[in-house]
Amino acid sequence: MTDRQIATSQKTKIALKNLSMQDFKNFGLQQIAYIKTVQKNDDIIYSIHSADGTEISTMDSLNEAIIATRQGNLEPVTVH
Repeated sequence: MTDRQIATSQKTKIALKNLSMQDFKNFGLQQIAYIKTVQKNDDIIYSIHSADGTEISTMDSLNEAIIATRQGNLEPVTVH
């Protein structure tokens, strides 16, 4: 690791440690959507959530959830 990489790594650690609770909640808000399975009656649906946990939508299939997420210019991440 070079001196520059070490300095950058240290600066990143300091910046992350100094994030406020609100900053942490907003981290990835415009880039990431989380998809999780939800049991509804006897069916499984896929719930799409923003990075702060707000439910955006539900879909009948994982494929539909991924497509909807990408159409919203967000990167889908599945949660187990």
